[in-house]
Amino acid sequence: MVRVHDLNSQSLPQQIIQLLTSSPGLTDREITIAIRGLGKPQQPINQAARSLERKGRISRTKRGDGLIGNYLTGAKQNIEPVSSTRTKNHDVDALSEDEIKKVLVDWLNAQGWRSDVAWGRAQGIDIDARRGSERWIIEVKGPGSRPQMRVNYFLGILGETLQRMDDPKARYSISLPDLAQYRGLWDRLPEPAKSRTEISLILVSESGEIEIIG
Repeated sequence: MVRVHDLNSQSLPQQIIQLLTSSPGLTDREITIAIRGLGKPQQPINQAARSLERKGRISRTKRGDGLIGNYLTGAKQNIEPVSSTRTKNHDVDALSEDEIKKVLVDWLNAQGWRSDVAWGRAQGIDIDARRGSERWIIEVKGPGSRPQMRVNYFLGILGETLQRMDDPKARYSISLPDLAQYRGLWDRLPEPAKSRTEISLILVSESGEIEIIG
């Protein structure tokens, strides 16, 4: 993933070109998040991308999920559907969603928590842990198979967690594989959003190590 500080000295079109070199197929919204951060307007990105398309530098093609992805001209276009299906197939060394749940449940159990878990494709809260009067709700996502899918996962897990926040006494967390892209997305999440929601991030490494941020 191309980090924001690697791009700041370049023009916006140059930033888009460099980002698409390592992460082809990103939508305008995903490019906006990667370059500018969450919550930033995507109109400047849209205008720059359309200008690059007119110059023949990039092509804008509908992906398998129906969204318009941006690709460097001549680059191989991977337009398979961006699916939310929980799978162990991915292109990075990281635990799958259910493997992360297993690590977290074992860790919680060792600390006296008892957890209800939505395994596989089951609906509901991924991990609903209780210890006495305490409650800890954790939503989990896996590594995804492409950079743009990880952006979708990150935005999706935040939305799911916000929709779960009906218990004012509960603790809320999102849990993801310990990947550089997820760390970068979390770092760019505005601090007021983190502090006001009090959502924390739980990163789980491939070896099963747990790091809680926030």
